[in-house]
Amino acid sequence: MIAAPVRVGVFGGGGRMGRAVAEAIEADPGLTLAALVGRQTPTDVHFGDCDVVVDFSVAAATPNLVARLGPGHAALVSGVTGRTPAQEALLADRAAVAPVLIAANFSIGVAVLRRLVREAVTALGAGWDVEILEVHHRRKADAPSGTALLLGHEAARARGLPWPDALKDARRGVTGPRSEGEIGVGALRGGDVVGEHTVMLLGEAERLELVHRAGDRRIFALGAVRAARWIAGRPPGRYSLDDVLGP
Repeated sequence: MIAAPVRVGVFGGGGRMGRAVAEAIEADPGLTLAALVGRQTPTDVHFGDCDVVVDFSVAAATPNLVARLGPGHAALVSGVTGRTPAQEALLADRAAVAPVLIAANFSIGVAVLRRLVREAVTALGAGWDVEILEVHHRRKADAPSGTALLLGHEAARARGLPWPDALKDARRGVTGPRSEGEIGVGALRGGDVVGEHTVMLLGEAERLELVHRAGDRRIFALGAVRAARWIAGRPPGRYSLDDVLGP
């Protein structure tokens, strides 16, 4: 482990999440903001003096990120998804020399929800249907949300169903009876909802619901900062939020 303060760099520092992460770092007495890199930052600015780099940029910036990491052993915490196989290969190479943690959602509550879904689906067994409903603000461009798909994938794994074959994200018209081998995912959009996910486990004469509601986008920055604090000084390799939570 690295003695405090842990020196943290932010890649994608000009974006909304990057600014939120920088603010969370500056509010944490165990961390210090060592570098803030945005689109306009000169190419000769690197993360060589950082213990950890938090990345909330875009997938296309992956080569730039890796170049700025350089030959040093700074850990990487990334909230970027949708990388191409070539971009993923760059991070796989990075994980051979430094610790790397990538998550689609840095909410600690969602990480716990994912674990609860896994345990509940496994414990309930066959005969219980899994349906997921997510709600987000009117400006969200994609549906269903990445978090809903993450939860659906977790349920499918626990049930032993192939993914994404088990995904049922559209029902309209005469669909026929629901099959046992599907995970339903629905999406609603409206207002300024930061994010709400409900996992419904429906059995005979009873229903179990697991719900997470996000009230402020700062939760994602706080989760990333918690991950940064945890990963500093870890051995090289790939890590997840499950590792941060512990057993």
